Amino acid sequence: MLDELFAGQDVCVITNGWSCPGDAAVRSDDQRRLHPGSELWTSSLTNEPDPEYRVFQHSYISCIRWQTACIDPLLRSVADNVSAGVIITDTNLGQLYHPYDGGADVILANSSSRDAMRERHSDWLSKHPQGL
Repeated sequence: MLDELFAGQDVCVITNGWSCPGDAAVRSDDQRRLHPGSELWTSSLTNEPDPEYRVFQHSYISCIRWQTACIDPLLRSVADNVSAGVIITDTNLGQLYHPYDGGADVILANSSSRDAMRERHSDWLSKHPQGL
């Protein structure tokens, strides 16, 4: 599916890390290995309801030319529930792919593109009546 979305395009790969106030936005060796060449893009305070539990989210970004299997180690880490908050998008933000352990969300630019992808990959969809 990723080749279908991004073949021959430049893409942005976004990963996230979290820290408590006062802690630097430091990445582990594994995070740097799984997302090489990434740079800190932005940091923000998460919307935690408990004021005693404040957490910052740090988003890291890199832009690469899409090639088959180019981020497979990162995707495996997501599938294994080691990494979270990964987004792959074209540089125009017209197509987003958000993998998570157990599946992925695909956000397309318009409903006709969405409907066409749904038809091509209907066997991948949930059998739940609401599509969940």
